[in-house]
Amino acid sequence: MASSTGDRSQAVRHGLRAKVLTLDGMNPRVRRVEYAVRGPIVQRALELEQELRQGVKKPFTEVIRANIGDAQAMGQRPITFLRQVLALCVNPDLLSSPNFPDDAKKRAERILQACGGHSLGAYSVSSGIQLIREDVARYIERRDGGIPADPNNVFLSTGASDAIVTVLKLLVAGEGHTRTGVLIPIPQYPLYSATLAELGAVQVDYYLDEERAWALDVAELHRALGQARDHCRPRALCVINPGNPTGQVQTRECIEAVIRFAFEERLFLLADEFHSFKKVLMEMGPPYAGQQELASFHSTSKGYMGECGFRGGYVEVVNMDAAVQQQMLKLMSVRLCPPVPGQALLDLVVSPPAPTDPSFAQFQAEKQAVLAELAAKAKLTEQVFNEAPGISCNPVQGAMYSFPRVQLPPRAVERAQELGLAPDMFFCLRLLEETGICVVPGSGFGQREGTYHFRMTILPPLEKLRLLLEKLSRFHAKFTLEYS
Repeated sequence: MASSTGDRSQAVRHGLRAKVLTLDGMNPRVRRVEYAVRGPIVQRALELEQELRQGVKKPFTEVIRANIGDAQAMGQRPITFLRQVLALCVNPDLLSSPNFPDDAKKRAERILQACGGHSLGAYSVSSGIQLIREDVARYIERRDGGIPADPNNVFLSTGASDAIVTVLKLLVAGEGHTRTGVLIPIPQYPLYSATLAELGAVQVDYYLDEERAWALDVAELHRALGQARDHCRPRALCVINPGNPTGQVQTRECIEAVIRFAFEERLFLLADEFHSFKKVLMEMGPPYAGQQELASFHSTSKGYMGECGFRGGYVEVVNMDAAVQQQMLKLMSVRLCPPVPGQALLDLVVSPPAPTDPSFAQFQAEKQAVLAELAAKAKLTEQVFNEAPGISCNPVQGAMYSFPRVQLPPRAVERAQELGLAPDMFFCLRLLEETGICVVPGSGFGQREGTYHFRMTILPPLEKLRLLLEKLSRFHAKFTLEYS
């Protein structure tokens, strides 16, 4: 003890002082967190961009960031009506301008009336502006063909991510063998693995079936659950639909089977979705409709909107214990409130212009154009990859990502191991260094042992995407040849 005190006093005499917070002394759970979507490969992409700006010669002229589903960063144009109303909300002086349609002005005034001090710069209540929660509830009701939705069960959030983390926090309890286990799909979106690591929960992997277009198989859920019960207490099942990173859409039969499984095994259901689990749950009737606990999440980053930066989202909870729901509100109140501009944007997404509104025709045309282009990009991605030897790609049914499988020669796998890298990380790093294309290795999302993938977004403009896909396919052929 004396010597360490002596060392410290000597350090102080020399003007040095040991850091209070060091890697060894910090929260070990945070150190275990990994988030591949913005991991080391993206750091390298940033460095390469910097080098290009400084005039360093590279075999490419730009870095193409196909690693993240950021629609507008990839050139997708914002929907005019959404931005018009937001502009009016942010700067109400524009309400007297003749450059904005009347329906956009009415919508902005309606939103501002619901804000504290009639300003987007004021805090809202922690669960989100009441008017917007009511609009979200009406949207859910319309989406589900008239099945009622209660605004008191709707909580607005900072994107879907924040709401997912909040619900997971409520679920995590116990120690050792009683620690909460959460079933997540593999491949998965790394938010789940990262959050479970941070909270000290147990990640329980269930594998999607790549041979059947990434289908979810209930037999696989039973296998995962059975194995997990030996070392933890599984309490929740997460479903991502459409799949991220895999892009598949679950069938109605599959959703029903998942609900029955969750009910029989007493699991809380988390649906990170675009397709409604709640609708299916309610249509299944008793005992499921009145008892199965469900939290479903949605955000403005998805679909035709692509408004990622505004961080607008919501969660609807179904059959949640009332006392727990109060605790959830308490947890949200610690963060004060979600960004109010994001809440305003969400309101426009859940209640777009009506057919009688002046902005309707332009809104519909812009929305359909974005969706048609996404469909064309999904088709092109599948087609080009499946024509390339050693690359296979399932249909991209409903997301802005594809998750192709690549064959890597044994010598490339050995070289990666020598460098201490996952084989697909090695492939993706070489791809980035030689072509400027930034994609995320499949190992960051999870995959079956011995298979290799990467996730890429299909968002670049169509012609740029075509060039990217062809360049990537040529690189794979060259890489295969080099290590064969």
